[in-house]
Amino acid sequence: MQFFSCKRQLDARLTKWAILATGLSIFAATLAGCEKKAPPKGKAARQVYVVTVHKKSTELQVNLPGRVNSVQIAEIRPQATGILWKRMFVEGADVKKGQQLYQIDPRPYQTAYENAQAQLVHDEALYTTQHLRAQRYGPLKNISAVSLQDYNDAVATEKQTKANIVNDKASVRRAQIDLDYTKVFSPISGRISRSVATQGALVTANQTDPIATVTQLDPIYVDINEPTVEQLRIRQRLQQDKLDKINGKSAVKVTLYLEDGSQYPLQGELLFSEVIVDQQVGTVVQRVLFPNPNKLLLPGMYVRAVLHEGKEDNTFEVPAEGVMRDLADTPYVYVVGKGNKVVRKVINLQRQEGENWIVVGGIDDGDRVIVSDPSSLITGDTVKPEEGMNKLGFVPK
Repeated sequence: MQFFSCKRQLDARLTKWAILATGLSIFAATLAGCEKKAPPKGKAARQVYVVTVHKKSTELQVNLPGRVNSVQIAEIRPQATGILWKRMFVEGADVKKGQQLYQIDPRPYQTAYENAQAQLVHDEALYTTQHLRAQRYGPLKNISAVSLQDYNDAVATEKQTKANIVNDKASVRRAQIDLDYTKVFSPISGRISRSVATQGALVTANQTDPIATVTQLDPIYVDINEPTVEQLRIRQRLQQDKLDKINGKSAVKVTLYLEDGSQYPLQGELLFSEVIVDQQVGTVVQRVLFPNPNKLLLPGMYVRAVLHEGKEDNTFEVPAEGVMRDLADTPYVYVVGKGNKVVRKVINLQRQEGENWIVVGGIDDGDRVIVSDPSSLITGDTVKPEEGMNKLGFVPK
């Protein structure tokens, strides 16, 4: 019994020492946690490549898509019903205004014309008789040689016959027009299509489907869809007399490029723009008139038009790597400001030339534009700038 009592006392003492040791460990850890920590070192400035931009004189121009449209299109429809006797043109050839294209069987219309003339001659002869009778009855009435009724009947018959002559002349003119309609002429000069009607076919006056189409090709229109922003700038430059001179007046010169990339050799003249803006895409239609003597431009052809807006002295070339757009599609760049801090500047882009954007506003002469991964920066970051164009003119990666 004494043995077990001593053992219990020993276990109790060991437990107290273990609790004491644990407490000392917690106390030491608490003291260590209360010690003042050293402040972390500041974030190192990130190295970036920059391009210093300077003012330069640039020929302002804008590239826009366009479609070729004819100035005039004439759909040829017969104005007389009959058998088509003859086609008098070569399909796909150029025709002149007033050139005869078709001949419709004229015989029924010739007969109607001759009948109308015959009726006119008949009524003119009858009028002569009636007129002389009315003149004779006048004096006889005064001496009661003829009755007043006979005289009045003679005068009325004369007037009726005279009215018939007027109607006959109108019938002759109508018959002459119908006869002329058997000859189908081209109302404009241009290139004619294939003929839908063949010799011997029956055609109808004012039928729905045309039998041929004549399209004027020289001169010819090019319709361009121009953003309203570009149009406003052109108008401002026109008011400021900054456009190039054409015949001594400020005007927009237009150069055309065909589908194969070749340049159209002749310059166009900007005529007018639509007064309604397309709300879906924010553009207006600009119509340009081009001379087309060699018929290179055909209606429906897709082309690329370059509008020359004259020279601008305050422009900058910014590498495409430095240009970004926000969620509103607004272009901007980051430049290195005071204290090597990143500054955001909204810019006005004019066009892209190769690897550079032509900027016409928003930055200043001598600005250092960040061109190395600028999208990873935010306004206010501290950077370490280094000129970013190597000897070959490329931005280091």
